Amino acid sequence: MKNILLGGVAAIVAALIVAYGMIWAGAISFAADEPHSDDLTRLIGWARERAIAKASADISAPHNLSDPERIRHGAGNYDAMCADCHLTPGAEESEIRKGLYPVPPNLSLVLAGADSEHADARRFWIIKHGIKGSGMAAWSRGGMDDEAIWNLVAFLRQLPQLSKPAYAELVAHSGGHSHSGLGQDEHEPPSRPAALDEPASSEVHHPHTHDHAHERHSH
Repeated sequence: MKNILLGGVAAIVAALIVAYGMIWAGAISFAADEPHSDDLTRLIGWARERAIAKASADISAPHNLSDPERIRHGAGNYDAMCADCHLTPGAEESEIRKGLYPVPPNLSLVLAGADSEHADARRFWIIKHGIKGSGMAAWSRGGMDDEAIWNLVAFLRQLPQLSKPAYAELVAHSGGHSHSGLGQDEHEPPSRPAALDEPASSEVHHPHTHDHAHERHSH
């Protein structure tokens, strides 16, 4: 038994020495156009998800995430802050997504686990704190308060169900980009957007480009 234990410790020490040697030699590439190995990708993904699960375990979502006002406010922030990386209904791949590694999830599609019991708390934590080494910003450091983040979570719950016109209508009625929560924006819409009363669209969603014009942009 003692020999087995010593053998296990020796194997761990040897693995650590090899890992240190690879890091010291610069053998692990951090170029965004050169993906990690499958094993390293799985290890990083597992570590990330365990960390998020632990950090968000005690977060309780508000009871009113289906409130149309929350969804409306969240639409403006999503369009201004998130759409270029995470896309919108009917858009093609954006330039920035093509250059990011890992590629951000397309939030206009129904994602695995998106409706799990803890999904809203997970979204809130990620938006608030960001993800190191991924390009995902910590929006709380950019000035977003918790209510505005929950508005964004409320919108994300609805996003995969929206058609391209319904998305555009919500954004048009959103009041625009605001880092404060409900009741604090200065530009209230003239009426409730019809998109909030429409049933989920049956349109097929395809990855697409966010419709910001870049008239002088050329590679």
